[in-house]
Amino acid sequence: MSERAPRTRRLIIVDVDSTFITSEQIDLLADRAGTGDRVAAITERAMAGELDFAASLTERVSALAGLPVSALEQVRDQVRLSAGAAELVTAAHERDWPLALVSGGFHEIVDPLAERHGITRVRANRLEVADGALTGRVTGEIVDRAAKARWLRYFADQEGIDLADTVAIGDGANDLDMLAVAGLGVAFNAKPVVAAQADRAITEGGLDRVLEWL
Repeated sequence: MSERAPRTRRLIIVDVDSTFITSEQIDLLADRAGTGDRVAAITERAMAGELDFAASLTERVSALAGLPVSALEQVRDQVRLSAGAAELVTAAHERDWPLALVSGGFHEIVDPLAERHGITRVRANRLEVADGALTGRVTGEIVDRAAKARWLRYFADQEGIDLADTVAIGDGANDLDMLAVAGLGVAFNAKPVVAAQADRAITEGGLDRVLEWL
């Protein structure tokens, strides 16, 4: 007898850096710009909730000024999925559960990754480019913690899914608002401030462990 399909349709929202993938996009870019140590230190403080995310992102992106756009392709090749990420996406597709990626990183890196895995709902920041190089600025609204929560509400509304049936997964302080809004907020190998406020925490195993709770 085949397994019965789940009765409840879920929406799963996943942070990207250090959650869906194992690294921080901006740190990888900064390594190529020669500013890796400085940017990584700021990233660490921002994810721990010690710095305002938008301000810290602006400061970190400024350290990328002059980096050739070819570095984006190099970083895309460096990115690796976290354990269980592909399995979580497959399970969501099989169940007709919409899955979205919301990232404080960049469309230029996340979009090709999402496309490879059949993910069509993506929100991230966009890097400004001029004359074949990064200008050190982002364009448009910064995807900070408040924006992530807004996108969760938006996707749930678009899909006709109650907030109680949504799942948000993240690791850093930038994810706290969406974890609070979601019916189930999951901390994945997270900073202490996030693990303390999440409904559940994954400290061993992969992202697909969330399926055990659904």
